[in-house]
Order: sequence, then C-alpha cells, then structure tokens
Amino acid sequence: MASLKSLLPPEFLLFILSWWCLWGERLAHVQAKSTLKPGEALRYPDQLVSADGRFRLGFFTFSSPDVSDVGYLGIWYSDDAYNTKLWVANRDRPISVSTGNLTMEADGQLRIVNSGGSPIPLNSKQTAPNSTATLDNSGNFIVKDLNPDGSTKRILWESFDYPTDTLLPGMKLGINNITGKEWKLTSWLSEQVAAPGGFSLEWSPANGTRQLVMRHRGNMYWLSGVGSESDFQNLGYKMTLDNVYYNFSYIFNENESYFSYSVPNGRISRLVLSSDGMLTDNPKPIYVTRGMCFGYSLEPGCVQQNSPACRTSSQKFEQRSVQFLGPRASQWDDNSNTSIGDCWTKCWSNCSCVGFDSYSGNGTGCLFHESGQFVEENTGINAQNIYVLITPKTPAKKWWIWIIVAVVAVLAAVILGCLYFLRKKKLRRDQESNQEVALLFGDTKEASNDGKKGHDVKVFSFPSIVAATENFSTENKLGQGGFGPVYKGKLPEGQEIAVKRLSRSSGQGLVEFKNELILIAKLQHMNLVRLLGCCVEGDEKMLIYEYMPNKSLDFFLFDPKKRGLLDWKQRRNIIEGIAQGLLYLHRYSRLRIIHRDLKASNILLDNDMNPKISDFGMARVFGRNAADAITQRVVGTYGYMSPEYAMGGNFSEKSDVYSFGVLMLEIVSGQKSSGIYNPEHHLSLVGYAWELWREGKGLELMDSSLVESHSEHQILRCIHVGLLCVQEFAVDRPTMSDVISMLSNESLPLPIPKQAAFSTQRQLTETGLLSGEKESIPASATITISEMDPR
Repeated sequence: MASLKSLLPPEFLLFILSWWCLWGERLAHVQAKSTLKPGEALRYPDQLVSADGRFRLGFFTFSSPDVSDVGYLGIWYSDDAYNTKLWVANRDRPISVSTGNLTMEADGQLRIVNSGGSPIPLNSKQTAPNSTATLDNSGNFIVKDLNPDGSTKRILWESFDYPTDTLLPGMKLGINNITGKEWKLTSWLSEQVAAPGGFSLEWSPANGTRQLVMRHRGNMYWLSGVGSESDFQNLGYKMTLDNVYYNFSYIFNENESYFSYSVPNGRISRLVLSSDGMLTDNPKPIYVTRGMCFGYSLEPGCVQQNSPACRTSSQKFEQRSVQFLGPRASQWDDNSNTSIGDCWTKCWSNCSCVGFDSYSGNGTGCLFHESGQFVEENTGINAQNIYVLITPKTPAKKWWIWIIVAVVAVLAAVILGCLYFLRKKKLRRDQESNQEVALLFGDTKEASNDGKKGHDVKVFSFPSIVAATENFSTENKLGQGGFGPVYKGKLPEGQEIAVKRLSRSSGQGLVEFKNELILIAKLQHMNLVRLLGCCVEGDEKMLIYEYMPNKSLDFFLFDPKKRGLLDWKQRRNIIEGIAQGLLYLHRYSRLRIIHRDLKASNILLDNDMNPKISDFGMARVFGRNAADAITQRVVGTYGYMSPEYAMGGNFSEKSDVYSFGVLMLEIVSGQKSSGIYNPEHHLSLVGYAWELWREGKGLELMDSSLVESHSEHQILRCIHVGLLCVQEFAVDRPTMSDVISMLSNESLPLPIPKQAAFSTQRQLTETGLLSGEKESIPASATITISEMDPR
C-alpha cells in the first residue's frame, strides 16, 4: 500500500504543516484562560493570559530547566522582547518550577506548592469558598468573592497590594492609614535574584510636598522633587526630552494617601527600580541612572552622601572594559544578600579600592580590586567589564591661564555693570507702573500682590498671566479689537479667565484702559461682564475678566447656521437682559454711565446664554443732574450711533437708547444694521424696518429661523419699541425704564413712532460715517469708528 508521503506532493505537505503551525498557535491563544477556579492548578509551562492578551502569569526560570529549574511565579507582558518581570509572588522563596504548581483550594486559598518544600500561601486570611483568581487586563492578579450569579461581591486579595520592583499604571505608592499597610517598590537583589535588594521607592506626602523618595538600605538616596500633573521637579526635563506622557494622581484622605499614574490607552509602561538604583520606564527612558547618587553628585534630586577624605568631587565609578597591569590585591565578600549597590558604597568608603564587581554569577556578593593599575581594553582576552574608579587628570598650570582669568574678570565686570544698568531701568519702569496703579487705586500697598484687593479688583503679576495664557499662545486667542487682542486663560485654582491685552499700537491706549478699569470696578450687575482684576507692569497693561464660554452675540446672530440656535425665547431674554443692564448704568449704579459703544459684538453670553454688556473703554460718567454733553472726540460703531452724536458730538442716555433700538432690530431680524436691504432706495436695516412697519408688513422683518418658536404679538411689539428707540430726535425716544415697561407690560399702549434716523445708507454716507468724511462733525472734533470684532 502506498504511503501518505508518496500519494501527496511535498508542496501540499508543506502547506498543511504551515497551516497547522499558524492556526495551532491561534487556537492555543483562544484556549488560554485568564481565571483559576477552586480545585484547579496551574503548572509549568502553562500560563494564565489576561482577556486582552497583554499580560501572562506563570512560572519562570533564568536558565533552561535542564540546567537549573529554580525559579518563581510571576507576571510579565506577553509581547515584551526584554521579558521584564512585573511582579513576583515568591521572591523570598524560589522553588523548583518543574514540580511546582499554583493551586486554588476549595476555600479559595491560593498556594504555591512544590515537592521540595512547604506550601507558600498568597492570600491566607483573605479567602471565601465561592471565589476565583483572575489575571486582569491591568496586569493585576485578583481574587474575587463571587455572588451566586457570578458577579463580583468583593475583592479579597490583589497582587497590586504587594508590589515588588515595578509600578504599573493603576498601582499605588503610599500608605493605608487604617491598616498601616505601605505600598512601595523594592529592587531585586540582582538581575537574576528576585529577593528584596538594597533600593526602595516610596511616596512621601509630608507637608504636602508630593514627592517620590528613593532609599538605599534605609538612607535617603534620591528625591523626585514636587510632583505636578505629568512630571516631577527633578524629572521634568528628562520627560520632555523623551517625549513621555503621563497623568499623575495624588490622593489624600483619612483612609489612605498615595500616588498613582496612568498612560494613554494602548501604551506599554512600567516604572522599574533596578538592583543598581536605576529608575526607568523599562527599557527606556532612564530617569535615574545606575549609581547616579553615590559619592559626590550634582545630579538633580541626589541626596549628598558621606564620603571619606580620600575621595574628591571629580572621582566616580564607571563601568568599563579594562585590563589590569601587573599584580593587584583583591578582596571579596561572598554574602549572598549583598547587591551591586552595596559593593558600590563599600568600595567608595575604602580608600585603597579602585574597582569592584559582583562576586557570583547570579549578581550577588562583591569582588573588590585594590591598589592595582588598569588600562581600557575592549578586545583583549583578559579584559574585564567591571566598575572602576575614574579620576580625571589635572592639567598643568600655564602662565596664559592668568591672562584668560583677567580677561574673564573684565568681561564679568562689564556684564555685571550692564545687568546693574538694566536692573535699575527695570526698577524705574516698575516704579512708573506702580505710580500708574497708584493713580488707579490711590495706594500701591493696597494692590501689590496677586489676590490682594484694591477697590474690588485684584492686581495680577505679569508672570502669572503669562502662565495662565500659555505665553499668549495663538491657540488661546479669542479675538482682536480696537483695544488689542483677547486671550483665554486658566488660573492655578482652575478658574477660566479672558485677558484683554492693550496693544502698543492700539488707537486707544492708557486713557481707555484706566477709564474701563475705574468704571467697571465700581459696577456690579448680572447683565454686566465682571472684571476680576488688572495687570500693569512696564509697557504691559491688561484687564482680566470672567470668561464667557459662548463668546459674543454676533457670533450666533449673524451666522446663517448658528442663528438657528437662538429661538425666540432666548432672543427675548437677551433683549430684556441688555435693557436691564443699560437701565442699571443710566439710573441705579454708583456712577451714572453712558456706554457709547453698545453693539452685538460687545454683548457676551454666559453658559446659560444670559447677556452681559462688555467693553467700557469708551464709556463716560455723567452727573446725576446732567441731561447731555458734547465731546470733541466721537467714538463708536457706524450703524449704532445716534444722529446727534455722530454729527455733532452730542451724547446722552438717549444715545445708548438709539444703539439699543438698532440692536433690538438686529436680534429680531438676524441681520446686520450696516447692510443694504433695498438697493433701489438704499435702505439700511433701520430704514427697512421703518418701511415695513409703515406698510403693515412688520413680520417680514422677522428672522426666518424663528418661524417655529416666535410669538407674533411679541415680535411686532419688539419691532415697534425698537423703532421708538431709533427716532431721529433724542427727545422723542423713550428712556430705558420706559423701554422695560413697554416690553414687560404687553397691555400698555405704545405711541406711534416718528421718522427713524439714518433710514437709508445714503444718509449714513452723507454724515461721513461710511466714507470717512468729517464735514458734519464739529471742526475741532475727531471720530473713532471701532471694529465690529469683539474686544
């Protein structure tokens, strides 16, 4: 009978073998389990695999079982080429892995059992009959007490509570204040011996400093410095260079105090404390190098060690490949509990010691080299890779060194003189800034530091605002106005702010800055933007406001897509809020104020879309008994300025009423006041509304997006009130208290409006507001037209 090999071609047999290897491996992964149940056992080389396949738990050795099967039960990453062990269960008691197994007894107790010794319990006092042990996707080996339906009743035990030399995301470093249990890392004795070594990494929240402390044999060795959200003071520059991203957490409460961290999903991370004092996110980056803080060290975080008089600050031990010349004396310490860090300290303290290495092949014990000479040798037969004492050669002194010293001294004197001059100049500039603040507050002592109040506002330092705005980054820029740019910022306590920075090239300047600061500091109303403080330092002058997340009214109103977000109820609320804010300014504030630049871009919206009037740089204070005033400097925005103000510089409360009327018509129509709405007659928005109202077609002015939500009666009443506000003569316009009565009392009869001012764009052009002409303005007056962008 023909054999299978003779019937099938070799190519087909090769295909069948390849298929079996590929799918056999996948089937083995599918069949791998993550949970151990009562009565089950895990034996070498079987492993538990987390549900996502990232972690494995099993027995391991450092050599082939045929040579030595002494090893441990541990956890490691499945795809780690370095095979780094993340946790070891029996680090003090290695076993014979060929006869060892991990069992779960009927009562839920986990035990490591091997034929050569007594069982090693893992959770001796934390058991329950109906329990399981699962390797979690976080790398945590967890014993759970289960409910009858299979859900978790409670956690009985977890490997994260018993860290070895590795900190994984989600693990804790700290202390349980109730049980007194401490979570800390302890290095291995050597790379092949998992027993506790000489280094430990602990969490120290003393005095709220939040820092990591590394110790060697109980003595402080290295300090991380104060921790932030993503780095530590003595590690930040290394984390920046290595482009590592962490999220650090600091927990302080009556039950526990600890540090933990997390990383973006999918990234492998583990902070490892090695037997020679390295702290690394294995295999890189390295945050604390091996032996970094032994002897004299100026590295960040190192705690100065006691050193004998025979050692100098320039000496250090480095691992080199060397060959000794001639005879040398050697001593050894075969103590199996001694690690390479212990060898380091002993050799440093022994003045005759010039090098050291581990004594045994597993990295324990010490071999010291004394009174010998060596040269670096990388290829020789007798070359040894050991730690040797490096003493830099002192160069011979030469006469020209003194010339260099003299030149350096002269340069230093010149530099110091320049620095002194610049310092004096800065102090003089700061003094001038303080004088400016004194003019604003009356007393510089009252407003000198962040958080110290001066007339209801805070004075912030320039560095604090730079930090809050991330150095005025373009990503934080909210807008640009006549005053200058506006930036979003965030104070250390988490409060969001808007920073209005006076531009050096601004057409406005210190007058408007002081004007706005003095005025708004004395105003408090729910429909006025709240000023938090200011910053005056040298040429820098800034106003700090509460941050309005919904930007300004024009952002929604004049955008074809976004205006649909404003239904009639919201628009009516905005109209009433602006009216209440204006009434407060005109009648009920400590100062009687005319705003002079009321427009959609100066109405900010808070989280709930409530309006807040902003930008008081052009506002003017009125006497209680004054009716109007004349200015030689006309400021404002065309389309919003009343005729008596635009053409003659005459302004009063009725100037703001006119601007409010224009704003009402914009809110109802969703259109800008500066547009042309009838090309034949050059109608402005005001003129267009006037013509529609006269023809009985007022509803045609309504924004089409309000069809679903509008009240016909309320829409027509708002248009009617708006037209009353934009009448040509100021005496005919209502006051803001009249406006609020007409809006709130819908049964109140309304007077018939007279001819609206600036009803056509041609009239605006004739005044010079669109063409830039100034004939209609008093000869001695100047005019400033502000931008439409929010400031």
